[in-house]
Amino acid sequence: MKLTDKTTNNITTEILIIGGGITGTSTAFFLTKAGHEVTLLERGELASEASGLNAGTLWQIGWDTSPDLSTTLSMGGLELFKMLQFELGYDIEFRQSGALKAIQTEEQLDFLQKEVQHLKSQGYSLEILTMRDAQSIEPELSSALSGCLLYPLGGSANPVKTTRALASAAQQRGTRILTNHEVSTIEYLDNGSYKVVTNKGIFQTKTLVLAAGPWCRNIGSMLSLHIPVFPVRGQMWSTGPVPPRLFHALGAAESTHFWHRNPFSNKDTPLELTHRGDVRLTRHLYGRQTRDGEIIFGGDRQLSNSKTPDEAGIEVNRNHVFEIFPFLRQFPIKRTWAGLMPFTQNLEPIIGKIPQHENLYIVTGLSSSGFEKGPMSGKLLAEYIHNAKASPVLFSADPSRQVTALAVDAD
Repeated sequence: MKLTDKTTNNITTEILIIGGGITGTSTAFFLTKAGHEVTLLERGELASEASGLNAGTLWQIGWDTSPDLSTTLSMGGLELFKMLQFELGYDIEFRQSGALKAIQTEEQLDFLQKEVQHLKSQGYSLEILTMRDAQSIEPELSSALSGCLLYPLGGSANPVKTTRALASAAQQRGTRILTNHEVSTIEYLDNGSYKVVTNKGIFQTKTLVLAAGPWCRNIGSMLSLHIPVFPVRGQMWSTGPVPPRLFHALGAAESTHFWHRNPFSNKDTPLELTHRGDVRLTRHLYGRQTRDGEIIFGGDRQLSNSKTPDEAGIEVNRNHVFEIFPFLRQFPIKRTWAGLMPFTQNLEPIIGKIPQHENLYIVTGLSSSGFEKGPMSGKLLAEYIHNAKASPVLFSADPSRQVTALAVDAD
């Protein structure tokens, strides 16, 4: 894949996408595949933000009897991972190994047994495992656990390779991809087109797509729009390469149980955070062993614009991992990193046409599930643009439900 970050002159393009993460590259791929002329701008390198910094875990639970948006994005995404790996021939390290969530208390077990019973009645695929059965497929699990929740359809893939594969597939079909192009201003012109100014060139387009994760809020303000996405920092740590010891996508039930019992959000705070301000509310955990042997874990969700990992939070997460996998005590931390995820107040994504301007589209707000749900989000948005009609499943993600005009201060 050949990318360019050179200074460009004025460029006119049919469709301009801002954002080179997994949703932007997916949207570009499917639009170009449908015959459109597409240019994609990325302010840094492809997959340099949350799309490339996440754990790469997948938590699909199957199709229910009446699929909603979350199910469609998750299970549709699973098919796209398979498409990239097996049909298009990209090595994205996809593996449908299943996923396991550790249950540490009897209270968590009781809660999940009821949840699983309800979800299975709707057609979903989940199972509660005894520790004997759980250790049979993940031998390093602590015997002190109360059980595990198995996601048979779950798995993992390499997030950087997946995003770059979508970009490569888009580029091969004609997408122009420009990296290190940071947008500074956007102007909505009288003729209904958009003038987008970057540090390396000026672009004009009839159709503009915002796919910039939490930075959609800042970009929206350039168009006098309030796009209510919050930057939520997730952070991770890893060991160095070790021989294979872990075989599933992995997580813990503590946060799921806490958020169920303590739902809280307001206009300044989205649901399902691990912190309120600097006060920890719960511990969240996810991770896996990568193909090159690194064991990676992470978990905190804290409102922040900083991508600097919090050492105290890393230590809390690491100690939580030790409770589930005691053998990891012997391995020091090799590296740490963090990225910003786009959360909305009620964790509802924003996908579709923004009504305040002509031919203005957005895909953001996928919270912590951007890797799992981003590819299908991009596909659905591309189909919306191409067909000039939204799929009914996108109703709950309609931007008109969340995006508003910025209030103008009176002088």
